[in-house]
Amino acid sequence: MDEKDDRRTRKRLATRQSISDTATRLFLERGFDSVTIDEIAAAADVGRMTVFNHFPRKEDMFFDREEEIQALAFDAIRKRGPGVSPIEATRKLAHDLVTQDHEFVMLSGDTSWFIKTAMASEALKARAREMRDDFTRALAIVLADTSNQPTGDPNAHLAAGLIVSTWNVAFSEAQKLFDRTRDAGEAKRCFLAVIDRGTAGAAAALAKTAYA
Repeated sequence: MDEKDDRRTRKRLATRQSISDTATRLFLERGFDSVTIDEIAAAADVGRMTVFNHFPRKEDMFFDREEEIQALAFDAIRKRGPGVSPIEATRKLAHDLVTQDHEFVMLSGDTSWFIKTAMASEALKARAREMRDDFTRALAIVLADTSNQPTGDPNAHLAAGLIVSTWNVAFSEAQKLFDRTRDAGEAKRCFLAVIDRGTAGAAAALAKTAYA
């Protein structure tokens, strides 16, 4: 990539981040459903089509980190060490993220707002379900591919479904605990405990397959 292309990429990413930050601020102030695309564009000082070039749907501005989250999960499976099963790689990822105090496992007032806002909007709930299903299908492909199994392997889809369900429940229960106690450390221990139990269940269900 030459300097001109690099500069163009940085500018594009900066514009995308500015739009996302502006949308988040407006959503926080007024709620997701009350904010329009035109209002986001005006507040970010860009055109309406610029917003759509970066975010095809308004919901995508709310869930703007989804691709990064997927990349973390897929990399953990693809780059797992010798003797580490795909299912175990996802458990290890959870522990590594907590050890790193990574932003994706932060439990705070901000995450409480995020969840409450999502649950208050039918459009966001529908998009969240769609993203979960898309992620499960993509995860099944990665699981099969990295285990030298056919793409349509039913065991890969079962493993993906169990992994995604485990992480969803772990985040949900940990956030509920944080909301009650405001103790992030306790909430993270709850998160990892659910991850460990769910992973053990998935490994038992997929025993004697390429994924466990």
